[in-house]
Formats: sequence, C-alpha cells, structure tokens
Amino acid sequence: MPFPKRPTRSFAMFGVAFAAACGGSEAPQLPPPNVTIVTTAATDIPASVELVGQGAASKFIEVRSQLNGVIVARPYREGSDVDKGELLFQLDPTVYEATYRSAKAAAENARARLDNAQRTLKRLTPLLAEGAVSQKDVDDATTEVQQAQASYAEAQANADRAEKDFNDTNIRAEIPGRVGRALLPLGARVTGPADILTDLQQIDPIYVYFSPSDRDLLRTRREREEGKLIFPRGRLQVEVRLSDGTALPAKGQLDFADLSLDSRTGTQQYRAEFRNPDRILLPGQFVRVRILGITRRGALLVPQRAVLQGLAGAFVYVVTEGDTARARTVTATSWEGGGWVIESGLNPGERVIVDGTQRVIAGQPVRIVTAADSASAPAGATP
Repeated sequence: MPFPKRPTRSFAMFGVAFAAACGGSEAPQLPPPNVTIVTTAATDIPASVELVGQGAASKFIEVRSQLNGVIVARPYREGSDVDKGELLFQLDPTVYEATYRSAKAAAENARARLDNAQRTLKRLTPLLAEGAVSQKDVDDATTEVQQAQASYAEAQANADRAEKDFNDTNIRAEIPGRVGRALLPLGARVTGPADILTDLQQIDPIYVYFSPSDRDLLRTRREREEGKLIFPRGRLQVEVRLSDGTALPAKGQLDFADLSLDSRTGTQQYRAEFRNPDRILLPGQFVRVRILGITRRGALLVPQRAVLQGLAGAFVYVVTEGDTARARTVTATSWEGGGWVIESGLNPGERVIVDGTQRVIAGQPVRIVTAADSASAPAGATP
C-alpha cells in the first residue's frame, strides 16, 4: 500500500527564508551611536608635582650626661613638650658640690694672696726712690705679685670647672621641643657621655623630606628650558596631605636641595619646612607632597573618562571629517582638575569623544549630541 504524500508547503517557506538570510537581501544598517565630545584647546594650568614625603624633626638632640653619677630625679613627663632650660634629669650632686666648694675656697685664698702681694709692691715702689729699700726688695715684690696672679688664675680655673661640673648634675633641655621616654630609670648609674638618657625633638617647625627621581628631574628641567613649565620667583610653596587626605593647614616652603643624587636610589633629596603648632605632623609620618606655584603653559586637557587603555597603551577616540570615529594613541602624563594632561597625540581644536565610547567602532560614523552635564569638560576643553 503506497504511503500518502505529505504537504510540501513548510519546506517551501523554509527555503525562501533560508535564501533571504544567505544573501538574497542585505541586513539593515545600525544607526550611528550617540556620543558627546569636547574640543581641545591649549590653556595654562597649574602643574601638579606630587611625591611621597616623610616628616622629620627640625632639631634632634640625644640627651646625654657629661658626668658619672646616679640619677636621683627625673622631673619631666615622658612625651611632653618642654621649654629650653627645663630640668630633665638630676644626678647625685654631693661629691660635685663638695669639690666645687673646695675649689672656690682655694680660689678665694689665692685671691687674698694676690691682693696682699699687690699691696706690698705698691708700698715698696715709692720707697725705692727715697733709698729706703733696695731694688732687690722691689724686684722680689714684683715677682711675688706675678706668682700670685698665676696661682689665682689656676685656682679660679679649677673653681670654674668644678662649678660647671656641679651645675651639670642638673641635665636640662638644650632646645624647646618634645622629650621622649627615659632610657635609664631612677637609681641607675650614668657612666658619662656614652649613655643616652632620652631624646629631644623640635617639631615646630617640622621638616618634610621627599626625593624625586633622576628621570623626573631631567624631564622637569627639559620642560622648563622649553618654556612648557613656568616657575615662580623665590622659594616654591609646598602643600602636604596626610594619609586620610586632609591637608596640613599651613603651607611650607622649599628650603633645601641636596647637591648630589643618592647612588643607591637614583633620587635627589629635597626638604620643605612647615609650621606645626598643633603637632599634627609627626616625625616619621608619611605624607603626600604637592609642589605649588608651577604653571604648565599650553596644556591640552581632556576628561579622565575619555582616555582609554588598550594593548598599545592609552588612546582616545577623535571625531574626524564626516563625523567618523578614529582611535588615536596619546601620552597622558598627569591628572589635573578631573582631566588628563595630554603631552602628545592630540592637537588643539580636535574633537575628542567623552561619553558613548563603549559603542564606538573605529572607522564608523557617530552622532554627536549635547553633553548631559556641562561640567564634564575640564578647563581648556569645550563641549
């Protein structure tokens, strides 16, 4: 029995659809993506020079004793601020006081002998003219005065030295500043200058050290010679930001640059001085250092989101003739005011795509629309 024939209409419709899909007609073109742009323009902007710095005391003293002795008092509070001349440690003064009194008495005795010799010479001198005394008597009296003067000078020197030793039993702060913890306790014996009792640091003013690399220094010097960087007259001002992003209230001044590079790191050390009355910045603290007052002339600035990263590095999309998007490799050196400073790859007057880059295809047309926010363009770039 023959099988009935099945309808062939569905196969015919499938063939028509397949033929249309395989080239019977072209696929519809997608509309150009909407993008926003900025037009680049050369402008003068503050040049950002940021480095990592570290705080350091403007004065640092290791407190030591010049004498041997037992510590009998430590009147200061560890970690507190002290004034110049404030008592920090006291050694047992008994022996040194006795030595000073003895030396002082010896000096007074020598002074009395000198006074007596001078009176004798004064009395004999006029008698020589009258022939009442001999020349030898006057000469002997003169010699006695000279010997008494030498003895008094020696005794007075001994007394001065003994007085200094007696005074040095009171170990005082040589500078105003913050004093550290005591390294020797009460009752400990100090053997002399070899023993460190504590340290004293002056942190108002305070220093911040930072070290730009040789490469950065050479680039800065070259750009300054080319007129791209303009430096102010006088000392450069420096701003410091702490680890939480807050700025130190007072701005500092650059006051020192090392004469040579560090051969181990290839950097040159610089120093800025800051007022620090509230002790916000401490020695050893790491900060962000920003040098102020330098102007970058004729810079091209584009919004940060316009700069993309590819396999070949940073690039942007520019709109060329016929509103066609083209990829352009650029060199973005620093970030200023929400935008990248473009050192090379762009010229003034070019149109750079800011928004809509994810839908852009290089070589394809785009549709330029008005930016949603007028603040999207940094200084020197117009939407």
